[in-house]
Amino acid sequence: MEMQSARSLAATPFYAEQADECALFAQAHAARLPLLIKGPTGCGKTRLVEHMAARLGRPLITVSCHDDLSAADLVGRHLISGGDTRWCDGPLTRAVREGAICYLDEVVEARKDTTVVLHPLADDRRMLPLERTGELIPAAPGFMLVISYNPGYQNLLKGLKPSTRQRFVALGLAYPAPEVERGIVAAESGCTAETAARLVHLAEALRRLTEQDLEEIASTRLLVMAARLAVAGMPLQRAAEAAIVDALTDDPETVAALHEVLAAVLGP
Repeated sequence: MEMQSARSLAATPFYAEQADECALFAQAHAARLPLLIKGPTGCGKTRLVEHMAARLGRPLITVSCHDDLSAADLVGRHLISGGDTRWCDGPLTRAVREGAICYLDEVVEARKDTTVVLHPLADDRRMLPLERTGELIPAAPGFMLVISYNPGYQNLLKGLKPSTRQRFVALGLAYPAPEVERGIVAAESGCTAETAARLVHLAEALRRLTEQDLEEIASTRLLVMAARLAVAGMPLQRAAEAAIVDALTDDPETVAALHEVLAAVLGP
């Protein structure tokens, strides 16, 4: 389990707002409501949470969910130390006690028993029951539960139950408008405005492809990676090949088609 523990809030991570998502996040926090953020890979879901945690002055605990993540991984378990058994809080329990923002990234990837643990925290009770210790922990002031997922990966086996979904305020994110995305790429990589514009133009061309069998399309994250390679001295076309096109698929025919688009947009 990858986890980002409470960190210094001195610096506010850069985030380019697309609409009213920052206001919605802040209002949900003030109203003590949990938040569900949905959107494609690399569109800024995690960065929004980091940005808002800093703006709200709250510590942030992030858990990257995966199919082996269990309720015990979130809540905690008894551990044996020096011959004694002691309870060790999991990241969700720590966030509840400390009044932190707990962010569960790609929550649908976790095991099914995990989301049930969230229910008493995501309604008016705002309580976390620890069955193994008999403790009932009220959420400390400032606590907020935030979950995210990518709707493009949903299927019958991986999806949020209505009983879970309807406990959350929902916020949908998409890839930014071109003018916003150009600013993000330049700010995150330090590249020139011209380089950012060319990469965003490439992304627009790739995103228009409908006949290619791609699980994901060119994300803002991939554009930033390509721009950073270019800033480091790599020719822009080669940087885009490595960071964008070749990262999207392993299918030879699809790779060839994407390379044709790349050459047409970025070629001499």
